[in-house]
Amino acid sequence: MILPIILAGGSGTRLWPLSRAMYPKQFLKIGSDNTLLQNTLLRLENLETAKPVVICNEEHRFLVAEQLRTIGVQADILLEPAGRNTAPAVALAAIYALAEHNDPLLLILPSDHSIQEVTAFEQAVRQGAKLAQDDKMITFGVRAETPETGYGYIQRGAALDRESQSYTVTRFVEKPDKNTARELLDRGGYYWNSGMFLFRASQYLSALEKYAPEILSACQKAMQSTRRDLDFIRVDNAQFAACPSNSIDYAVIEPLCHSKKADSGVLVVPLDADWSDIGSWSAIWDVCGKDEAGNRLSGDVMTQNTQDCLIYAEHKLVSVLGVKGLVVIDTKDALLVADKDCVQDVKKVVDRLKQENRSEWKTRREVFRPWGKYDSIDTGTRYQVKHITVNPGAKLSVQMHHHRAEHWVVVSGTAKVTNGDNTFLVSENESTYIPIGQVHALENPGQLPLELIEVQTGSYLGEDDIVRFDDRYGRAELKN
Repeated sequence: MILPIILAGGSGTRLWPLSRAMYPKQFLKIGSDNTLLQNTLLRLENLETAKPVVICNEEHRFLVAEQLRTIGVQADILLEPAGRNTAPAVALAAIYALAEHNDPLLLILPSDHSIQEVTAFEQAVRQGAKLAQDDKMITFGVRAETPETGYGYIQRGAALDRESQSYTVTRFVEKPDKNTARELLDRGGYYWNSGMFLFRASQYLSALEKYAPEILSACQKAMQSTRRDLDFIRVDNAQFAACPSNSIDYAVIEPLCHSKKADSGVLVVPLDADWSDIGSWSAIWDVCGKDEAGNRLSGDVMTQNTQDCLIYAEHKLVSVLGVKGLVVIDTKDALLVADKDCVQDVKKVVDRLKQENRSEWKTRREVFRPWGKYDSIDTGTRYQVKHITVNPGAKLSVQMHHHRAEHWVVVSGTAKVTNGDNTFLVSENESTYIPIGQVHALENPGQLPLELIEVQTGSYLGEDDIVRFDDRYGRAELKN
């Protein structure tokens, strides 16, 4: 049996400003009507697999649940209390898999990649599953065609046999500089490391015990006290926080290759499926359809004498004249203009935003919540204006604020409002005022989205000024 393990904990900083820490690239729609996470799950439809396990960060849990619900896919959602890279994440999944199943094959899939040729992907997985039955650890390698510096590389060794179309693995090379990448291509026999793996749960844990015992120990302790919370599986926060951070490649695969060399038990299956890790804006330009001038345009965009550009307009007209090879990404609160050959440096911008303690690296103006979303329209020293959308049947927590008052104006739909001891309906063009310290709640009892404008006033307007007394999404207990 194959158990898909979907890694959905990445931050996606290289696609800033569209991707942020609180809304990373796996949740974005890139060249498709579905998000990258949704496409990763839908790609499994023709494979015989068990119910997938999605591993994600605590703060993304409701995004994952909603995106699964939208496409009608059921999965176990395992929450990481903190990011510790892929080796610990897969260790949690392997321990869970052994408890729930009879030592299945784990198909490890990043959630933020693009694969255009799904049939070729399916064939590679089936081939890998046959080999993994014999206690082989399978990697999937994409033929290296250009000297990319954003990918790791796999050097293939001898062919296993003519029928299997797989090779032993000689070594792994971490993301190289440009000159080293060119040398690898000139030598031949190298694949890009796709980050996809296939192996038995027990085999992975045995390898961890030998090469990274501190990771295994921390994850075993974290999994001793798991508990169900709505759609989610929670592990022990403190035990997992003590776990070292490392990737599968460094923690397990590379030590295996170095210790046994030609007989490492690690094989590479070629993946010729039009794969991309969508690791930069130039990668999106590569994989998405373009017009006759080589431009990929999205949103309200007007061009003149412009070639080979990627232009994204989120909320207003963007006009681009007389340029070539640019990336222009316009969101509600940030604008990126970059040469297509320099987009790998976007991470440096994000690092600077962090250093300067600016919010743009972490959140977008539009923030999603389990009950709907809000858009911060305007902010001043002692006020903030939000456009709030509450989904049908959804309810915000019963809460109060120490430092701010709120004025709600309903513009569409009907709100059920709790304001102190009173509960009443507020319809379109009506409003209510929530004083500082007043216990209150907001609910949408209707069948259509509820739209309202919230005006906050006070000495402190941060999202952490919320005291929750009751919450149907479990956030009152977690203070989150």
